[in-house]
Amino acid sequence: MKGRGKLFMVLVVVLLVAIGGGQWVGAQLHHVVGGDRGWDPSSDVLSWSSGRIFSVGDKIWFAYSAAQENIVELKSKEEYEACDVSNPIKMYTDGLDSVSLEKEGIRYFASGKPESCKSGLKLHVDVQPHQPKQDHQIVITSEGSAVATADGPTTPSGSTHISANGLSVSRLLAVGALLCFAM
Repeated sequence: MKGRGKLFMVLVVVLLVAIGGGQWVGAQLHHVVGGDRGWDPSSDVLSWSSGRIFSVGDKIWFAYSAAQENIVELKSKEEYEACDVSNPIKMYTDGLDSVSLEKEGIRYFASGKPESCKSGLKLHVDVQPHQPKQDHQIVITSEGSAVATADGPTTPSGSTHISANGLSVSRLLAVGALLCFAM
């Protein structure tokens, strides 16, 4: 009796994880700002960002020399355009900083050095609503360079189809039920 109870609990947990995990999947893009060069005066951040789509749930990564540079987040377009970095809403100083894009809207980032900002070392990110995407994470560095961790469905479905190595959930449940009652 004890064995069947434990097996039943394991089966319930596996089922809940399978169902829950299948309904809330989506891609999360990791954008490395500036591509292979990172956040550097020699990288063309404006060209790097043109044509990129940033969505809610994505992350942007700033890679830079902390001894030479820092990054500030600014609150307004006016501060961004004027490279007024005197009143940032956030400072990034670690040399490798991740910024989660948690809501829609425009965010402004600039070099903490006004002269570098005026030379073009700044980035505005227009965060779009979350779009259903493929079922994996992608890291994007430069043009044509992307790494994906797993393939997923190309179109979302109204119903969740879950399988494990070709076995549907109903078959897995039937096998689990047989195991429970066989013991």
